[in-house]
Amino acid sequence: MTNQQLLTYLSPPLPYFIESNRTTYAVGEEHPTRANLGVFDMLFVHKGMLHIGEEDKQWTLGEGQMLILRPDRWHYSTKPCEQETVFDWVHFQAPGNWEETDGPQSGTLRGDYYTYAIRLPKHMTLTYPDEAKEMFAGLHEAAMGSTHAAFWERQQRFLHLLQMLDEGWRTDEAKAAVSVAERAAAYMKLNYRSSVSNRMLSEALHLHSNYIARCMTEVFGCTPQQFLLYYRLDQAKLLLIKTDWPIARVAEETGFRQTPHFSRLFSEHTGLSPLRFRKRFTI
Repeated sequence: MTNQQLLTYLSPPLPYFIESNRTTYAVGEEHPTRANLGVFDMLFVHKGMLHIGEEDKQWTLGEGQMLILRPDRWHYSTKPCEQETVFDWVHFQAPGNWEETDGPQSGTLRGDYYTYAIRLPKHMTLTYPDEAKEMFAGLHEAAMGSTHAAFWERQQRFLHLLQMLDEGWRTDEAKAAVSVAERAAAYMKLNYRSSVSNRMLSEALHLHSNYIARCMTEVFGCTPQQFLLYYRLDQAKLLLIKTDWPIARVAEETGFRQTPHFSRLFSEHTGLSPLRFRKRFTI
């Protein structure tokens, strides 16, 4: 894993595109000074050098480099451009929870069975700059459209860009951990009605149980058995709302073998008994 700064967005809701364009600065021109812009400002340099600061941090962005400026900070130019500089900028917003950290292990936002933690590097050199240039160009073109279809196209192109950045910064080791965690999660979602032991999970994935647990903790912030419990409890919530089944049947359908055990765990995690939880959503 890397110790670089990361911006993490817990989704859904997904970050959404606002506007974008391509800008050229002549020699002597510089980025404007702004405070509390209210939107994230993503910058990607095509050619030249862009000198940018945010509060007490400063960067010089060269060709193929990207930087994301926060919506709640002071941004400024550290010095004028010394050569013609061409860069893309994208303004976007994140209606859900987000945070900036100095690495993936220091954050508090983690994905689970229903949500995903989108992690974007604050500053990076893109591995495939030509592909990124094409993506930004398509995004700018869609941003100029005013039709109903243009709205969907620019949001989809923006999410594709986020996906590329989310996947691009990880080391091969980190990518392997994500893959293992997702495979383990998929297996447990498929078999949550049955008993799923760490040994069964190990045999299904052909990996040591300790390695699977380490990957799950790194990606989802919980062990495989904790993940399984949380997923079962969320499935139980859905059944309590959507059906009039007895509590005993809800427990059985979600993998709990004893109703009192289910009721106790449900109460511990929601603060309500299954029956009281159901009454909150029924007339």
